[in-house]
Amino acid sequence: MNDGIEAPLPAGHFDAQAQDGGWLSWNLNDKTRFNAFIEPLAVRPEAPLPDGRPRARIRMHPTRKHSNLGDNVHGAVTLALIDVALFAAAHQFGSLNAGFSVTLDLGTQFIGGGRLGEPLDAVVEQVRETGRLIFLRGMVVQGPNDEYIVASFSGTIRKASQDKR
Repeated sequence: MNDGIEAPLPAGHFDAQAQDGGWLSWNLNDKTRFNAFIEPLAVRPEAPLPDGRPRARIRMHPTRKHSNLGDNVHGAVTLALIDVALFAAAHQFGSLNAGFSVTLDLGTQFIGGGRLGEPLDAVVEQVRETGRLIFLRGMVVQGPNDEYIVASFSGTIRKASQDKR
């Protein structure tokens, strides 16, 4: 069956270098792609939830190029971080190999303006995984102990089809 979603990209399309503090880089090797606008990105596993569901943290470092006229992180940058974070987290959870899987839906509630010059983290948890879908939710946060909430979100990823030809 070819439903327009192709097999995942080989791992060579991503930079995955170990970094300090348990972080792993999460950057496309092809810098002509959209992700390059919000890179460099990094991902690390977080402690699982009490019921065992996995969590991960995806980090970007917003600069002036990510700002709006109010000198906050532009909402579109926050949305881009969230969308990429869904895939980085699902990959971290072992649920997919990224690539050509697609976002089916993404609901976001903006709570505060992201601040420039400090890490902007999307903390993602897996709600449920089925054979074709991954349901995720989380928050975009800043500051010590995630004290400043920028946004909350939920999203669904449809896993790539394996072409049976």
